[in-house]
Amino acid sequence: MKIYIGNIPYSTTEDDLQNAFGSYGEVTSAIIIKDKMSGRSKGFGFVEMPDDNAAKNAISGLDGSDMGGRAMSVKEAIPKN
Repeated sequence: MKIYIGNIPYSTTEDDLQNAFGSYGEVTSAIIIKDKMSGRSKGFGFVEMPDDNAAKNAISGLDGSDMGGRAMSVKEAIPKN
């Protein structure tokens, strides 16, 4: 399952996401979306977890939780059309 993570601090790294979600199960990828021109984080990213149950537990456990002083928005990613 692909998970959207919003409202994260600009200083958050992909390793930070890997560690936060890794406590719920295996993480196959963690990506921070960056501005193409500046290379600066846009404040959101995506995590992929192969086990849907672990992903759902991560979503309910981490949605609204604090990361670097900000309440993360965590939900299932909506596929692009």
